[in-house]
Amino acid sequence: QVQLVESGGGLVQAGGSLRLSCAASGSIGSFNAMGWYRQAPGKQRDLVTTITRGGIINYADSVKGRFTISRDNAKNMMYLQMDSLKPEDTAVYFCNANVQTPFWGKIDYWGQGTQVTVSS
Repeated sequence: QVQLVESGGGLVQAGGSLRLSCAASGSIGSFNAMGWYRQAPGKQRDLVTTITRGGIINYADSVKGRFTISRDNAKNMMYLQMDSLKPEDTAVYFCNANVQTPFWGKIDYWGQGTQVTVSS
């Protein structure tokens, strides 16, 4: 069982920055991948960015050049630096971990989410 806890959300003006953190209970260096997803009111949960165990990073087109994912394996932490925020970035942001298990295969774990609100 992996537990993920997000923090760092809040209210920011357009053009501002926020840094989200995700604390994991397990050794993130062993995870297949980790990532950030977001869900705006009335919309589906969308991928923001992912990072694989090997360090391959993927960004949604809407955040390329503005958001940066990083991780600290020693601290079991993942981060999302969000710059040049736009009102359309407003959403609940979720931390995700994809973990290989010996009996159940790959399992996705989710945090509880942290609200990011960008005012115009």
